[in-house]
Amino acid sequence: MASTSATLTLPVLPLDDEVVLPGMVVPLDLNDADVRAAVEAAQAAARSEPGKPRVLLVPRIDGTYPGTGVLGTVEQVGRLADGDPGALIRGRGRVRIGAGTTGPGAALWVEGTRVDEKTPEPLPGHVTELVKEYKALATAWLRKRGAWQVVDRVQAIDDVSQLADNSGYSPFLTTEQKIELLETADPVARLKLATAQLRDHLAEQDVAETIAKDVQEGVDKQQREFLLRRQLEAVRKELRELNGEKDGEESDDYRARVEAADLPEKVREAALKEVDKLERSSDQSPEGSWIRTWLDTVLELPWNSRTEDAYDIQGAKAILDAEHAGLEDVKERITEYLAVRKRRTDRGLGVIGGRRGGAVLALVGPPGVGKTSLGESVAHAMGRKFVRVALGGVRDEAEIRGHRRTYVGALPGRIVRAVKEAGSMNPVVLLDEIDKVGSDFRGDPAAALLEVLDPAQNHTFRDHYLEVELDLSDVVFLATANVLEAIPEALLDRMELVRLDGYTEDEKVVIARDHLLPRQLERAGLDKDEVTLDESALRKLAGEYTREAGVRTLERSIARLLRKVAAQHELGDRELPFTITDADLRALIGRPHHVPESAQDPAERRTAVPGVATGLAVTGAGGDVLFVEASLADPETGAAGLTLTGQLGDVMKESAQIALSFLRSHGAELELPVADLKDRGVHIHFPAGAVPKDGPSAGVTMTTALASLLSGRLVRTDVAMTGEVSLTGRVLPIGGVKQKLLAAHRAGVTTVIIPKRNEADLDDVPTEVLDKLDVHAVTDVRQVLELALAPATSDAKPEVPVAA
Repeated sequence: MASTSATLTLPVLPLDDEVVLPGMVVPLDLNDADVRAAVEAAQAAARSEPGKPRVLLVPRIDGTYPGTGVLGTVEQVGRLADGDPGALIRGRGRVRIGAGTTGPGAALWVEGTRVDEKTPEPLPGHVTELVKEYKALATAWLRKRGAWQVVDRVQAIDDVSQLADNSGYSPFLTTEQKIELLETADPVARLKLATAQLRDHLAEQDVAETIAKDVQEGVDKQQREFLLRRQLEAVRKELRELNGEKDGEESDDYRARVEAADLPEKVREAALKEVDKLERSSDQSPEGSWIRTWLDTVLELPWNSRTEDAYDIQGAKAILDAEHAGLEDVKERITEYLAVRKRRTDRGLGVIGGRRGGAVLALVGPPGVGKTSLGESVAHAMGRKFVRVALGGVRDEAEIRGHRRTYVGALPGRIVRAVKEAGSMNPVVLLDEIDKVGSDFRGDPAAALLEVLDPAQNHTFRDHYLEVELDLSDVVFLATANVLEAIPEALLDRMELVRLDGYTEDEKVVIARDHLLPRQLERAGLDKDEVTLDESALRKLAGEYTREAGVRTLERSIARLLRKVAAQHELGDRELPFTITDADLRALIGRPHHVPESAQDPAERRTAVPGVATGLAVTGAGGDVLFVEASLADPETGAAGLTLTGQLGDVMKESAQIALSFLRSHGAELELPVADLKDRGVHIHFPAGAVPKDGPSAGVTMTTALASLLSGRLVRTDVAMTGEVSLTGRVLPIGGVKQKLLAAHRAGVTTVIIPKRNEADLDDVPTEVLDKLDVHAVTDVRQVLELALAPATSDAKPEVPVAA
């Protein structure tokens, strides 16, 4: 450790922003008044003392002095290299500065104490290693500067204190760092500090050299690339001239096209990378054609092209009303969407969290109700482009997400192609027949649609072919389906469900008059004044010649009528203009195909015998009436038990078991001869046996049919029913009330029985249909039997029909 001794009295030689360490030799300019005063004072004091004049070298930083200085001897006084008077001073050792005192000359004199800086011998092992490290670092730094002579001098220093103070010559040290070295009295600690400073400087120097090298390499690469590209252009020009092409016909200048295109930043970077690959590949390489196809696809996509939405809400509603009759739910939803979009735009909320305000609607309903044509009307009302994507029968996931570019003939998916076809990033895309999507060994397209139809994800949709993000958040997706159950649950959860349950007879007449008839007149080559369809003819066509939820068959019937009239006119059998009434229909297109049960002769009706009841069901084509027939087998020939026919599902079979069990346990209460059920087989049949049927809603119908069979009381012809039955006779709620009531109305039924808990669903049924139906909401099967069974004609025991 360092110790102190030997008190000295010395003149102060201040050094402005400079530090001298022991062992250093520095020239000082005597033109500086402070320097000259200190040197002259030291020379005056030396005349009375042996030895060289001595001064105290102290750094002066912003007018302040540290507590430690350096004893210096004036080695020589003379002229500096520039001719000015100067003095050569050598640092001898550290001095602790004490109090001020007096002395000769104009200099400031202070008292100081010499600091003993010797280190013990021999040196400890860790100090030896520290000495080696410092010498190695100093040698590395000096060699980089080419100071080979100084390297030898540093290697010759063995004293720890001298070695540490030798760093005072380092030009990279700041004044603060040199003062820290000056005030560190312990030689070992000082050498550690000098080593750390030198190590940090070398690390910074390495980083700076690396950066400079990288910058130089980048500049060299740019220059080399520029020259090579110019040479490549010259070679291509020569090749074009050799092939007889005129200069300027080069269509492969993809770099210029990419740089000129209005592409998002990430897409631009990906495109330029592909251009680099294309320029490096040869003309014979197949990869070149793949890259060109990819670049063409990317450049053709409308990355920043959008159509402005038409925010005339009343005008949009008028367009929807003019092009489609009915369908109020979906019209209201589109009107709400436009109203919200308008308010968001007015408040500057067009983009929130990177996502725009698109919509995903699922239009579910039977065929022919206008789901597909509605998509085009929505686009028309919104002022957007319209694209239809047919998904029926699609089984390959790549049809949605695209193929990988490594495959021959790879293409982007249908969604990307739809956006490309629309030429806009916010079209109305109709995903037609989404419930007909299948899956096989090539993947599940419905699963691939999950990202497309998720408003939280589709702003970063990534097609396998493009491999760049495509923003679909502003697209309005309309998905159409006939059967709700066929849509995967996860996919359905991402869409807003809008049901289209079919048209009433009045709506069909309006649609036929305003839409179907003008279109078919044009296709038949007839003017609107030449052939007119009376409203009575349209009503009869809708009610008796067709029985469907939609209007496709109705349109075909109108087309057939007009073709007949046009053919008769060309043959000279019909004069035009001509008005078709309901009386003319049979002569033109034959007899009606769907005569209501109520319009038939009472003896010919299905419910003319006991054991037949009319139910209501929902099929893929909408609502429909469903007859249930029941009979008892002869006790001598028929086997006991329950027989069910008509391609029934498990749920419907269980409903039949429940109906039979209820009647067996409550037969006495209902005054039914349940003894006939013990030894005789019961057969329940659902006509249209080729059509699969399932569901619990036929429970009350089967119970009514069996009760009619046992009691001998007929089921009223004008009554249809629906509802699930429990073992205790409770009537439980079911689904599809609107479709079932529309079917009952089409079939000519006037009284409908539904579960009490489905009474709220009547709000969805059109008013004109409810006005023509007598709807009874019941809670118990007993109420159903009171309403549905006709009064008994006699008190005699009824004759029970026997199955053949």
